[in-house]
Amino acid sequence: MDMTVAERQTGQQDGNAYNLFKLTWPIFLELFLFMLIGITDTFMLSGVSDAAVSAVGAANQFIFIAILILEVAGHGASIVVAQYIGSKKMVDAARVGAVAVTLNLLIGIVISVSFVWFGNALLERVNLQGQILQMAQSYMIIVGGSLFIQAIINTLASVIRTYSFTKESMYISLGINVLHVIGNYLLIFGHFGFPALGVEGAAISTVLSRALGLLVYFWAFYRLIEVKVAFKDYVTIKWTYVSKICKVGIPSAVEQIMYHGCQAVFLYYVTYLGASSLASRQYVLNISMFIYLFSLAIGMGTAIITGRLVGAGRREEAYSRVWKSLRWGLLYTVVVNTVIIIFREPIMGLFTTDPEILRISSQIILLSILLETGRVFNIVLINSLRAAGDTQFPVYMGLISMVGISLPLGYVLVFHTQLGLAGVWLAVAIDEWIRGVMMFFRWRSRVWEQKALVEPLEGNGSRVNDSASV
Repeated sequence: MDMTVAERQTGQQDGNAYNLFKLTWPIFLELFLFMLIGITDTFMLSGVSDAAVSAVGAANQFIFIAILILEVAGHGASIVVAQYIGSKKMVDAARVGAVAVTLNLLIGIVISVSFVWFGNALLERVNLQGQILQMAQSYMIIVGGSLFIQAIINTLASVIRTYSFTKESMYISLGINVLHVIGNYLLIFGHFGFPALGVEGAAISTVLSRALGLLVYFWAFYRLIEVKVAFKDYVTIKWTYVSKICKVGIPSAVEQIMYHGCQAVFLYYVTYLGASSLASRQYVLNISMFIYLFSLAIGMGTAIITGRLVGAGRREEAYSRVWKSLRWGLLYTVVVNTVIIIFREPIMGLFTTDPEILRISSQIILLSILLETGRVFNIVLINSLRAAGDTQFPVYMGLISMVGISLPLGYVLVFHTQLGLAGVWLAVAIDEWIRGVMMFFRWRSRVWEQKALVEPLEGNGSRVNDSASV
């Protein structure tokens, strides 16, 4: 790349890198599209049979956990790259991305082989039988066996977003999702002369769309990133980079696995409350995703900004930027949650006419204002703490609050005080607020200022005019 183009690209990056809105809206749309595709998948497979939906859902429980593990390298690399970019060490930033690709590829291969060899045993352990078991096995072998593709996609997408190319990442994700829907249409139902493969068709469509998306991500990686990565950067593993990636990525993955493990225990509680409570839980969870979706995008965008500012040694700006992001997240959450509470009955009427499910769901949606406002603190502040290099504290607090408090409290509220599903929501809300308050004081303490992964360059105190813009 000639110097003029490089300088122009760098200038554009710097102009967008500290603007929260420019970073966040593509992330928001990418997350929104991801949610819609999940709903579309379920809808299209329901045209085959309820058994097909159940089979894919069961297989995806294990695949989802595997994808969380794959986030170790992707998320860890994004934070390390952000700090290197902030300190103007662009060669190191590019090489970290290359090392992360190789690291996640190796992890992905191990996971893929494990699904091929042990997938059947896993599905049998959750008591799947007959036709559902057969369809789940086919889906897990095809999709689970190709997770090494998703491993590389996760890493490249995280790195590209960290370079402030969130819009480009969104477009690629959109393309993958469109190809996936088209593939489902052709291969699930057998249109235009293609074989009607049902669940296997959905699995093949998933793999093909991801494989094509991977090629585009690699093209974007070399087209957009200022410092080009050589082949030797993929095969020459620098353990300093690996150590920094794992320092961020492993605690992040542990916390996510711990959170979803607790949610699985709460699901186990709810199974004792009956079919109406089980259905109500699923409906309200789907609605809740739309409540915290923008806050999640704000958290991801703020993490990119925080990592860069910490890498640049501009800690005061990082400190104030996070508080502004938190206020925006809270405002959005309160407004959207209030609208959903006001229109909760017609919204639920779109899903069901069962009076018992409507009663339970309406009650839970009222309680969601407690849960979702607490969740905002954790989404924004935990992402920011990780971006600053303070990775251990959120894990310890999660262990104390999620496992030590919310699980036993949920059991008491559900079964001993007879609150039913409302007891689960209250227990989760209390956990969110306990952790949220702790994260609030952790960020305020500024202990994270001593946790940076990258030393800023001497005299690197450059300012960007829109660093505080929204």
